[in-house]
Amino acid sequence: MIDIRRLRAEPEATVAAMARRQDPSLLVDLERALALDQDLRARVARRDTVRAQVNSLSKTVGEAFRAGDADKADQLKADSRSLGEEEKRLVQETGAVEAELRELLLRIPNVPAPEAPDGAGEQDNVIVRVEGFDPDAYGDHQRVPHWEVGRELGILDLERGAKISGSMFPVFRAAGATLVRALTQRALDANADAFEEIRPPTLVRSDTLTATGQLPKFADDAYYVERDDLWAIPTAEVPLTSLYRDEILEEAELPKRLMAYSPCLRREAGAAGRDTRGLLRVHEFDKVEILALTTPEQAAAVHQDLFVRAEARLVELGLAYRVIDICAGDLGQSHARYFDLEVYAPGVDMWLEVSSISWFSDYQARRANLRYRPAATGGTELVHTLNASALAVPRVWAALVETYRQPDGSVVVPEVLRPYLRGAARIGAAV
Repeated sequence: MIDIRRLRAEPEATVAAMARRQDPSLLVDLERALALDQDLRARVARRDTVRAQVNSLSKTVGEAFRAGDADKADQLKADSRSLGEEEKRLVQETGAVEAELRELLLRIPNVPAPEAPDGAGEQDNVIVRVEGFDPDAYGDHQRVPHWEVGRELGILDLERGAKISGSMFPVFRAAGATLVRALTQRALDANADAFEEIRPPTLVRSDTLTATGQLPKFADDAYYVERDDLWAIPTAEVPLTSLYRDEILEEAELPKRLMAYSPCLRREAGAAGRDTRGLLRVHEFDKVEILALTTPEQAAAVHQDLFVRAEARLVELGLAYRVIDICAGDLGQSHARYFDLEVYAPGVDMWLEVSSISWFSDYQARRANLRYRPAATGGTELVHTLNASALAVPRVWAALVETYRQPDGSVVVPEVLRPYLRGAARIGAAV
């Protein structure tokens, strides 16, 4: 959530920063939040005043009885009952306003960082640089879509995936399944120098999903197990962020770095009309997430480190990629700033987003009540949360098999992955 104290103290600056998202409804929401906050504080003050009066009258009633003044005692009791009824009403009204304000704050997105470029949407995102891409360097044998390559080599079975679970649930087979594990294990191994590996649950409670910003806004995109009141995670970011929820870390523990492999499940409710062939958009996929909890001062350096680590996976795989700086109007719900890495897949002639390197400032931490204790000042402050996809399998898998397809139909395995594929240098005809 955004900081209501900042909105209260700096309303014009907060509104100006939020206006960079170029969604006028958000400014209406901020105005409503400010009004609710003022209303809430007034009701709380009145409730506390009435409560103090009730407590004071209770003492005075006892004194009147002890003094033998029954009439005065009865009048004071009547006054106390009247104030008690008012207190009950104020408690209910305060709770209702507080709940309305919290619900509104849960839906208001993060304030864009000043460094995020201006822009209204995806078309205004900035291409920072392009690496390893020459459109004329790809042969006809590489211009074959990965779903055709996968079918020919027997390593991707979309038809049986649809039979088992429905469309957009792929089945990887033989060396294709091994390649999935190779990619995930390589991402874990490459980050084991600094990140603690976690294997989190795949099903989580509602407050866990709320902490990262998926709820309530993106409920339609998540799979919900109603019987157990549990949600399937769309990314390991969700359980990792809540690992220390409602806890206070010591400053010396930060930055705290965590990584996790997990299956990710997304309903993709908003994907109507978008390209969903092959592995371009799926309901279930494997991903390795790297995440950090930091002080505000550490955040920029850690954000850069996450970027370097995510980029290094694409470099060592020899894939063409580009770096996208996401503009303020295209930022996600919880994001203050982020970059995308997109790989080029020659078989579909598309740039595919494979990693978002994200900084959320204290937005998620406020929702998760995730704090640290500064060594110098004492007290507690909110941490900053950051994460990146160290490697998301499906689109990397697709770009890899298209890029490394050979004229004979086989696929060369990048050298860095061969130890994870039992030494295999090729998949298919030349194995």
